[in-house]
Amino acid sequence: MPTCLPTVLRRCHTCSSERFRANGKFRVNANHKLLDAWLLVLCTVCGDTAKLTVLERVNVRSVQPELLDRMQDNDPGLAAELLQDPLVRRRNRIALDWAGAWRLDTGGSDHLDREVIDVSVRFAARIPVRPVRLIAEGCGLSRAEVERLITEGRLVSAVRLGGKLSDDFTFTLKR
Repeated sequence: MPTCLPTVLRRCHTCSSERFRANGKFRVNANHKLLDAWLLVLCTVCGDTAKLTVLERVNVRSVQPELLDRMQDNDPGLAAELLQDPLVRRRNRIALDWAGAWRLDTGGSDHLDREVIDVSVRFAARIPVRPVRLIAEGCGLSRAEVERLITEGRLVSAVRLGGKLSDDFTFTLKR
């Protein structure tokens, strides 16, 4: 589950840094019946502000009043939703760095002494994480040991455990 907003990866025009932090602040501008809205992000090095386009030249009547209220209230939950939106990321040519912005909640460690463990992993947000890392951290194993269990066939899943995942998955561990 996420613990804070991820770092935005984008080049700063002032200092050439490539890391910005979002604090959940929005800027909304109306020009007659057209509306523009941006999510503001701050450079982690120089503090310069950059704007990520959320709405551009949209008719005011076509914007849901709840969305407009959330932007005007600087809702950090809305900022998290928009940062995870692939359309917003593609439009602004940004990527996200989730390092240090999530935590693993295992629900306790009473399952570690069993011979066979069936585990269902659910993501509270679409955070791309390596399943090997999650399994190692959640089961108290090293990553090398998890890799060894996969090659031996004692750790099986319907999804490929190499690479990164951001969707829910299940796996079975046989000790």
